[in-house]
Amino acid sequence: MKYSKYDRGLCTVITGGTSGIGRAIVKRILEGSEDERDRIFVNYGHDDALAGSLLEELGEEGRKKVMLVKADMSSYDGIGELVSQVLEETDGIDRLILNTGISSYLPFDEYTTALWDEIMMTNVNVPAFTVQAFKPHMNEGGCILFMGSHAGQAPYSSSVVYSTSKAALMFLAKSLVKVFDEQGVRVNAVAPGFIETRWQDNRSQESRDRINRKIAAHRFGTPEEVADLCWEILNNDYLNGSIYDIHGGYDYF
Repeated sequence: MKYSKYDRGLCTVITGGTSGIGRAIVKRILEGSEDERDRIFVNYGHDDALAGSLLEELGEEGRKKVMLVKADMSSYDGIGELVSQVLEETDGIDRLILNTGISSYLPFDEYTTALWDEIMMTNVNVPAFTVQAFKPHMNEGGCILFMGSHAGQAPYSSSVVYSTSKAALMFLAKSLVKVFDEQGVRVNAVAPGFIETRWQDNRSQESRDRINRKIAAHRFGTPEEVADLCWEILNNDYLNGSIYDIHGGYDYF
């Protein structure tokens, strides 16, 4: 028997949910979940060990609400795998969070068409068509949330293709508001600045210090702080069609 919206629990699907910001969002949703019938479908692409460690961290009650869905969301094939696995278990989605993303710090002159296509595919194309695939299954009163980036609003010469892809993704979020109006589904995006994820692991101290001097908070943000913002957006029915910055006051100095 499928999990139905008539069970009154909330059904969430999140891509890229086993590491970094996605992992923090999963935990924040579980923290705020008061109904034992709530379900979270957590997508990941490759790292089984990382996915397994998430389940271990969640504890027994958390594991009852979480279902891992392995699907490579860097290609169109992954969309079908994700959707089919989710719809085997449920007939309606309340919250869809598009969090998967990749980047490159190669200089622009070293870009190849293959690199450009890979990043645009993962960061823009696949999220767009994932939303299209889930559209008929979104419940009234639901919410779609894209993970954008401050890099899509302020140009970063060190990651041109990433910035371009996130700018496109956030424009997509605004463009879909009218598309989902008749369904009563809200569409928003979050635009984080520099956040302490594994993307920052190889950054030099000099680079960190230089960036921190530009941030009013004088530090990188945490995945948990981004997750808290996402939780507020998911639960405030009057938030729609907007991009929500969370960058600690970047470029104020």
